Amino acid sequence: MQRLVTGTLLCLAMSAALASADPTEKDAIAMAERGAAFMKAHGKDEMIKKISAKDPDFIQGALYVDMRDINTGIVLAHPVNPSIVGKDLTDVPDANGKRYRREIIELAQKKGKGWVDYQYKNPTTGKIEPKTTYILRVGDVVLEAGIYKK
Repeated sequence: MQRLVTGTLLCLAMSAALASADPTEKDAIAMAERGAAFMKAHGKDEMIKKISAKDPDFIQGALYVDMRDINTGIVLAHPVNPSIVGKDLTDVPDANGKRYRREIIELAQKKGKGWVDYQYKNPTTGKIEPKTTYILRVGDVVLEAGIYKK
């Protein structure tokens, strides 16, 4: 009986730890800034390689960095959905009809950084969920790191 209770408590503790491990807005900002620092030190092409290789500095579960060209909207690197790399999806809406990629580009051009809310497929659940993404302009590209809202 004691083993059952101990096992149950251990499972509950692990569940609580995993729940608290969900990425936060601070985590998204930190990841985007880490990407910007890497790009400044090593260049855009090396950052594209890191993202494409799913480097653990730039992908942690549902939190990851992707990159798009600020002028064309073309996706330059995406660790979760590489099939969209090389495509301009600027005017493709989310599940609610929002053209959030256009909003990302306009915010990056005007302010250089900020947050954009939209609906997107969560890679850990496979479901369309509310997401907020921190965007950071670095030269002629936008780095994006988002978290799913609960």
